[in-house]
Amino acid sequence: MHTHLILGGTGKVGRRVIRQLSDAGHDVRAVSRSTPIPFDWRDEASWPAVLEGAATVFIVGPGSATDWSAPLSRFLEAAAQAGVGRAVLLSARGVEFLPGGAVDTAEQALRTGPVPWTVLRPTHFAQNFTEAMFVPVDGRIVAPAGDGAEPFIDVDDIAAVAARVLSTGGFERRVLELSGPVAVTFAEAAQLLSQATGAPVSYVAEGEDAHIERLRALATPEGYIRWRMAMLRGIASGADAYVSDGVAQVLGRPGRSFHDWAETDAAVSLGRSGAHLI
Repeated sequence: MHTHLILGGTGKVGRRVIRQLSDAGHDVRAVSRSTPIPFDWRDEASWPAVLEGAATVFIVGPGSATDWSAPLSRFLEAAAQAGVGRAVLLSARGVEFLPGGAVDTAEQALRTGPVPWTVLRPTHFAQNFTEAMFVPVDGRIVAPAGDGAEPFIDVDDIAAVAARVLSTGGFERRVLELSGPVAVTFAEAAQLLSQATGAPVSYVAEGEDAHIERLRALATPEGYIRWRMAMLRGIASGADAYVSDGVAQVLGRPGRSFHDWAETDAAVSLGRSGAHLI
């Protein structure tokens, strides 16, 4: 049985990839700094044990604040020596909005490395409205996205694509752009969340300077702020509103719509009564 190595197995995408592979009967090894077999990007001595017997690896980096392409290159060399035959990198659609940034350089390291690769470039996650940066606070979604639309993707679709590519291959040296089937504005997203939860949710278009000040007040690394603002500018300008067909290429079906996701997952996560929104 092939072992699929999952880095970042406790994250939004990683834990869903683990579930998809495990449910299909595949052998999965999920690692992090706190797992019984620990993995640490900064400790190369931890790499051989996690790579032993692995046939594929799903790569989630240590973040987008700093350049991690050098350790990634060394990790890929170690993976090739250990017999890993396929590497799937979780990147992001819109990487071109910050050329030379940490996500861009990681992709370059993967492309020039010795392991056959596939890059996944998803849009912003629908789950960012329930688990991350766009969660409503006091019934308000505050972001500097203007009137821009985004084809938000259900993370379960990303995981399904990753699991299929890891387990079956067929997309070597390909960049797969992943999105939902319809782009929605933040105001439309707020309306859909209101309908799903039964509580009022509104969108407040924040200014860039105010958003940056809020991030800095939280001691957010400057590298991450640059990345986040580049992605948000891509939405606000309309440059990231297009729909990608990567989900259909791999799974033979379109991605799940934000509307369908809100009616089920968001309603449960935020509370259909809206108790967590106000």
